[in-house]
Order: sequence, then structure tokens, then C-alpha cells
Amino acid sequence: MSKMITSPHSLATGIGSLPNIDPLEACQDVLEIFPEFPYIPSLPRRGLLERIVFNDSEQLPGRIILDERLFFDSSSDQTAAMEQVYMDYVEKNFAPYALHTEYSSAFTEMMMRKLPAVSILKFQITGPVTFGMQVVDESKRPIYFDAQLADVLGKMLALKARWCEVEMQEKTGVKETLIFLDEPYLASLGSSVVPIDRETVKANWEDAAALVEGGLGIHCCSNTDWEFIIGLNPSVISLDAYTTANEFLLYADTIITYMERGGVVAWGIVPSDPQLFTTETTNSLYNKYLKIRTNLCNRMSEDLFDAQSLITPSCGIRFADRKMARAIMQAAAEISRRIREKST
Repeated sequence: MSKMITSPHSLATGIGSLPNIDPLEACQDVLEIFPEFPYIPSLPRRGLLERIVFNDSEQLPGRIILDERLFFDSSSDQTAAMEQVYMDYVEKNFAPYALHTEYSSAFTEMMMRKLPAVSILKFQITGPVTFGMQVVDESKRPIYFDAQLADVLGKMLALKARWCEVEMQEKTGVKETLIFLDEPYLASLGSSVVPIDRETVKANWEDAAALVEGGLGIHCCSNTDWEFIIGLNPSVISLDAYTTANEFLLYADTIITYMERGGVVAWGIVPSDPQLFTTETTNSLYNKYLKIRTNLCNRMSEDLFDAQSLITPSCGIRFADRKMARAIMQAAAEISRRIREKST
């Protein structure tokens, strides 16, 4: 059963992808900038299999990759493969759901390091909603709209998440792990155009939360039904605070209650888009963050807010070069430093 993480006290970490090609270089950048709360980046520029969804698709029953798209083979009987996922989930047999180097080279690289001084090590996998909406059957219907496939998918990704956290603990010696479900498609919650069933989302989440034993978080870089997301009780909620903080803060009372019971908010206050980032300074972003802090601290203690907060970029840093990516991460680290000094 997943659990709340140790209070991070406004440490900084990263989100998702980096533009690096070399996994050694990428891991070195992360460990240099976020030494206490590092994350394992994805490196989509290395190739198709390291892109979101593809990077977690190796064990998907009936998988077909065609013209740089993922399909589910509905023309063949996938019953046996799907039943195997169910059996593995019941038996907690996560070994077959390993993440191999061609799907996440930075994960393999990070596993070669001993990190006993690290407070928490973070990694992210594709969430079932986003995965299921991106993979279609032969009629081009997203597999998430098939109740059985959505259920199988949720259990498959839960097994992969469990394998990842065990591997992280055994190989690096970290004290705690945090696995994020990367869920940009949760922006469709409440949409009449792309209807996402809340009960299916909840069931998928509960499948993962029942199997993962460390921290389990949700990242959504668009506006969504935040009250529903908070109600799932994730260890960490990660949002694009640079553009959606006002919408998120509409649920201030719910957020405060969540933080009081040990929930952490990862405030993505540093824009990961280079064009937006270059219009700001560290000072301007710090002041934006202080406005969010002040807004909530009118109703809660500053000590609690600072204890249950993380500072991050708004999303993965894909559309940048290495120098710009480092600058974005360093801005998050600097804001964290200022807040931590302020609260001491």
C-alpha cells in the first residue's frame, strides 16, 4: 500500500523529460542540481521507445508499433496475455514488467549509482489514462474506452511501478522512493468531448496504490478536476503552478486539508517552455511563488505549507538544449534555497 512521503520541506526536484542524448550526462546534471531529491529523467530525443507511452509499452498485450504510433491488435485473441497480467497482479509477480535500457536509458544509468545520502529518489511512468487514450485499436478507438482493456492496463502499469521502486531501492540504496503517474490526459476530466469515466480512473489509481509500497504521486500539467485528484489521496500532486495555480487554489480548503494529513504539493512554478522561461527571472518566479504561498498561508501556517511543498519546473523540459534545461532546473533549485532560508 502506497504511503505519504517524508515531508520534503520545500526541496526542489524535476519533472519528466530532459533534452539530453547522453544518459550519463543527464543523470550528472540532475544529481548536481537536485542532490537531495533527484529524479530519473526520460530522454525522448534518444528515440521512439523513450517517448512517453512508448517507454512503458513493452509488456502491453497485443502491442503493435506502426508509423511511430502505438496500436492494440484487436484482430487477434489477446485473452491469454490479458489473463497473465491479472494473474501477475494477484500474485504480485512484478519481475516480468522490468524497464529495459532501450525504453529508459537514464533509469539504467541511475541504477549504477549508490545514493545513500539522497532523501528521496523520484521516477515517473505513464499513467493509465494518458496511456489508454494514446493507444488505439483497429477502429482507431482509444483502448481506455474499453473497460476490460483499461483494467488490464491499470494493473500492468501498477506492476511496472512496483518493479521500478524495488529496483530503485535495491540498486541505489535510497531511503525512500516516489513514483509518479504522468497524466496530462486528466485534463479531460469533465469534458463532454473526451469523456473520461471517473470510476475507471479511481479503480486504476487504487490498483497502483495497492501494489506500490513507497510514495505514489500524480502529475498533471493542465487544469483538471483537482478536488477529484486530491480525493484519490496521492502522496504528491504535481501541477503547472506557473499557469494553473489560480484554478488549483479555488480548492484551497481541500488543499489545506490534504497537506494537513501529509499530502505534498509539487508547485511547478518554473516554466519548462524555454520561450516562457526567458521572459522571467529567478526573482520574478520567486515572487510568483510567494503570492501562492501567501494565498494559502492566510488560512494555514507557513511552517506546514513549507514542510509539505516541493519546488519544480512546470513539466518535462523537452524543447530546450542542455544549457537551457540546466538553467530551468537551477531556477527551481534557487527558489527552493530562498524559501528554505526564509523558513529557518
